Amino acid sequence: MELYFAPLSCSLATRIALYETGQEAGFHRVVMATKQTEDGRDYLAINPKGQVPALVTDAGEVLTEGPAVLQYVADLAPESGLAPPAGTLERTRLHQWLNYISSELHKAVYYMMFRPDIPAAMKDYTRGSVGAKYDLLSAHLADRDYLVGDGFTVADAYLVTTLGWAQPAGIDLTPWPVLTAYRDRILTRPAVGRAFADEAALMATG
Repeated sequence: MELYFAPLSCSLATRIALYETGQEAGFHRVVMATKQTEDGRDYLAINPKGQVPALVTDAGEVLTEGPAVLQYVADLAPESGLAPPAGTLERTRLHQWLNYISSELHKAVYYMMFRPDIPAAMKDYTRGSVGAKYDLLSAHLADRDYLVGDGFTVADAYLVTTLGWAQPAGIDLTPWPVLTAYRDRILTRPAVGRAFADEAALMATG
């Protein structure tokens, strides 16, 4: 497999899933401003959507959209428990949380916060809108360690990735101690800590 990624973006969740399952993959950095890979290839020729992640399977198929890619990686290693079995209620719960994170946090909040062309007033409004979303997540996680069932899943990989965007977006997580405790606990997982460290190092080197 080949993963096309941008450091500390949503594609980080797929790197976490790959590390968690121990699956081999090549990693190709995408320069989002130019839509080129780091080695100079046209990324739009690989993924016409121009977004990350894109995963090229061993059969040569190109998969896009984070929630879909995450479930594909999880299903290649069912023994990992990163996704409940297809057709179960718990798998539907996984879909529920992946969609919520994608639509209500990733796109509705952080996509807006990091776009340079969004007016400051709109960013202020967006920053204020996160409270209700984090209240909901805090209530859900108040008496459980993970979003779905009793173990770490790709939904947790996605959520912890988005929580990593809070500080650079100017969002203070202090009012949500449940979420800060959740984030800190998930970061102690070896695969998660390694993925964050690897991509932070890439960011530091430009």
